[in-house]
Amino acid sequence: MTNWRERQMDVRPETEGAPTRTLSVFFVMMLSVAMVVGMGVFQSPTLIAANAGNQQAIYWAWLAGGLISLIGALCYAELATTFPSAGGEYHFQGLAYGRRVAFLSAWVKLAVINTTSIAALGFVLGNYLHPLLAEAVPAAAMPENTASALWAVGAIALLTAFNLLGTRRGAGGNLALTFMEIAGLVVLLLAGVALVMQAIPPATTGPGTPTASLAAFGGAMVFVMLAFGGWNEIATLSAEVRDGRRGMVRALVGSILLITVLYIAVTWAFLRGLGVEGLAQSRSPASDLMERAFGAAAGVAIALAVGFAVISSINATIMVGARTTWSCARDFGGMGPLGKWDARRGAPVNAIWLQAAVALGLVWLGATSRDGFEALVAYSAPFYWGFMLATGLAVIVLRVRRPHADRPFRVPLYPVLPVVFCVAAFAMTISGVNYALSLPSGPLSVGIGLAVLVSGIALAATLPLSPVPTRAEESARAGAE
Repeated sequence: MTNWRERQMDVRPETEGAPTRTLSVFFVMMLSVAMVVGMGVFQSPTLIAANAGNQQAIYWAWLAGGLISLIGALCYAELATTFPSAGGEYHFQGLAYGRRVAFLSAWVKLAVINTTSIAALGFVLGNYLHPLLAEAVPAAAMPENTASALWAVGAIALLTAFNLLGTRRGAGGNLALTFMEIAGLVVLLLAGVALVMQAIPPATTGPGTPTASLAAFGGAMVFVMLAFGGWNEIATLSAEVRDGRRGMVRALVGSILLITVLYIAVTWAFLRGLGVEGLAQSRSPASDLMERAFGAAAGVAIALAVGFAVISSINATIMVGARTTWSCARDFGGMGPLGKWDARRGAPVNAIWLQAAVALGLVWLGATSRDGFEALVAYSAPFYWGFMLATGLAVIVLRVRRPHADRPFRVPLYPVLPVVFCVAAFAMTISGVNYALSLPSGPLSVGIGLAVLVSGIALAATLPLSPVPTRAEESARAGAE
């Protein structure tokens, strides 16, 4: 008699020569923190303050972001424990809508979402570290956006090489970088405490905008959710975490709760040190806060800490992002080498190379804009939330299509929470489009994104599907290997 997993396989199951359950829950949780924190908290607060306009709206935006992310994490936890796969969202959508529809998710992740995150993080790295280099070596001075692009290129090249060493070899380095990242946030919180103890007022004392419009609050939420972005990508590790039944639940929920607490604490420190207006005008708020609390030398120290944090996020995104491409390549003919898993390194090596090439192309796109980070956000935000919406709907679709699947974890208050998450994801998709179109380079970014989507539709329609192996064929192949 076939078991439930045999009956539900619409996509290729994992076998030897593929991921194995070697990662601890703690490692997966820390990897989620690493991916999320470096992406937003050192750059997004400036843009959140500029859009939200006042302290109350800023705090409400962060709380709303944490709640939406927590609900989404519960939805992803059900999918990841029921249908574990290195494909993550691609796998879930393949089961719900078919592999050709799911191909668009993998395609957009490669061409837009994951690679844009890697490139945007590179710009954040340059925004913090290049001023230090230019101050020490005046000959290195150059336009900010150009300098940040060069830092992004160097970081992508170096961290791609690091990930090619393999998942297990890099585990210790990943954890060390994550601990440094968290330590940097704790130091920022201590800077706010020091300002209180020294009775030093904020850099600007104005209350900001008395009220924020709904559209402005929506713009702030784009950057709040950017700051929370990345937790969903650890679903690609659902076939590698040791505790297959509850591990992803603990990793997803635990990381979101920790991140939310850290973000609200650091936001308080930023507002205490810089004020709403000062935060809205800062290019590197963490450095400005530390200089105000402890002097110029402390600003240099925190800039270096931010550099380590951003490097941690780039590294984590490179690690998990290529797994979706690998999983998709196994299901479609014509993508041959991308579907190869290097068992010795425990990584999809060819997919990592391709991901790096696309990310470098996006760095060039950001370098041609006035603000590379902002332009890349405008390029990716609508697509990120559009596919999050598709994954949220997959929870409901798979409850209907596969009611007898063994679900180690079920979303509480079903279907209320999945519906709430889908409504929030739809609202964020609209806000992302509106924000992108409001920027000078926004229409071009949206146009390029739509061209990528159309090309993905064409590829999905023309690439041949690989046959789904039967259980007997899988067992025979595993025995031969």
